[in-house]
Amino acid sequence: MSVQAAFAATLVDEWVLGGVTDAVVCPGSRSTPLALALASRSELTLHVKLDERSAAFFSIGLALSTGRPPVICTTSGTAAAELHPGVVEAHQAGVPLIVCTADRPPELHGVGASQTIDQVGLFTTSTRWAFVPGVPDLDQQASWRPLAVRALAEARNGPRGPGPVHLNLAFRDPLTGAPDALPPRRARQHVESVATVPTLMAPLTGPGLIIAGAGAARDSENVLLLAERLGWPVMADPRSGCRRPGTVAAADALARCDLPLAGTIVVLGAPWLSKALAGYVSTAADRGARVIALDPFWQFTDPTRVVTEFCHADPDDWLGAAFEAARPTDSTWRKQWQALESAAQAAIEDVLGEHGQLSEPMVARALARHAAAVDAAIMVSASMPVRDLEWYAPVLPQPPAVFFNRGTNGIDGVVSTAMGIAATGRRTFALMGDLAFLHDVSGLVNLADLPCTLVVLDNGGGGIFSFLPQADALASAEFELLFGTPPTSDVGQVARGFGLPVHDVATAAEFEGALKEAAPSLVRVRVPGRTENVALHESINQAVRRALT
Repeated sequence: MSVQAAFAATLVDEWVLGGVTDAVVCPGSRSTPLALALASRSELTLHVKLDERSAAFFSIGLALSTGRPPVICTTSGTAAAELHPGVVEAHQAGVPLIVCTADRPPELHGVGASQTIDQVGLFTTSTRWAFVPGVPDLDQQASWRPLAVRALAEARNGPRGPGPVHLNLAFRDPLTGAPDALPPRRARQHVESVATVPTLMAPLTGPGLIIAGAGAARDSENVLLLAERLGWPVMADPRSGCRRPGTVAAADALARCDLPLAGTIVVLGAPWLSKALAGYVSTAADRGARVIALDPFWQFTDPTRVVTEFCHADPDDWLGAAFEAARPTDSTWRKQWQALESAAQAAIEDVLGEHGQLSEPMVARALARHAAAVDAAIMVSASMPVRDLEWYAPVLPQPPAVFFNRGTNGIDGVVSTAMGIAATGRRTFALMGDLAFLHDVSGLVNLADLPCTLVVLDNGGGGIFSFLPQADALASAEFELLFGTPPTSDVGQVARGFGLPVHDVATAAEFEGALKEAAPSLVRVRVPGRTENVALHESINQAVRRALT
């Protein structure tokens, strides 16, 4: 009988009772007690991943899709360190994870034992909570269940919101053995999130607007109801779930024009990536606008330093309170913005139609429509794909769920995160560039039969850099070497090497047909080069400006 096995089984038992449904295990010896405990529970879906970095992003996908923290189990040494990029992403994006790294016992530290590093504080400040319980001891068994309860609570609803927790678990040889009897459960411990009663410093009045980003509200209907009552427009990021008829989707293009300034701006969720929209808000603030940011986890998100009021409250509670306090308002201001949106969307359609061939904005627009039609999710990569979706995805009666890694990692982990989302059974499309695909090919190792289609934009390298000053400041050869980095690996051949069917498309009809093919698969989209793409974006912005004059 094994005390270590009993300790691990107790943690897992408490997590299963607390609603955990998935475990991601990376093979290794030192983590054997926990790996066996996780594998023994039929209530858990077990995902075995060879690459710990990929496993961390796969776990993020699971958590994004289900809203529940998966357990990640690794062995000791650099296997634990490989989780760091995903842990940082989860920390910044508010994604709940229970990260368990096995460790050598104290007597093997500082003596040159293999696969032994200092893992205490390994993830520095990128966790909601971290704990080192020491080598399991029967005298401490009363603490095992409370440890599991706290880890789950800190991951799901700690004071700074959801995020990763880290348990560094030291195990001694022998690592196998049946568990002793588990300690009994006392009265169930419940840990609820702390809510602040929503308050308004002053009523919402006058011409205003709502900017809805990722995580704007649990129920997007609350955002739309308040906006309609106030007679305000909603600028709706695709990640917010609010991009429905009546909202403003072309906010980036419109913000580049001479627009009427709002007197009050309510910011919900994560900021948009659009610098033009940020500039519009800054200009309004400079003219005395009231800028209110909902800040449920006391993070003071305000990169442009324009917020005049931070509201520490649950967004849905605040929206409900604001709705009750608001008086119905004339809709003239709202209709003015809806007319601007209609003109902008018509101009965007005209430009994309004139080009006749697939382009990055057109792919984002078409993918959003297709995903909505088949009730699928979209995982979108950092850099240009997420911007194309933010700027060009249309309003839809039932918009698709859109997931996006916050970008602390650049383009890392996109394939793995998409596979994690699809592993929950959700039909998933992942939109990324060629470099993002190649950066995370380890996510395709031992690929399961998952309902995931990778849409890879083959544009010859790092498209985002062509929009930045480096493209003009450097000689072409130097720019290509350091920033453009055109891939020498063939995307299609790489995908086929992992057993993934590849569909090469160059027209809208071919693209639509490829999206209907069975998954998993890869759709390689031949799009114009990076220079042509910059020109296309400028053509769109010019067309919108002309449409508004």
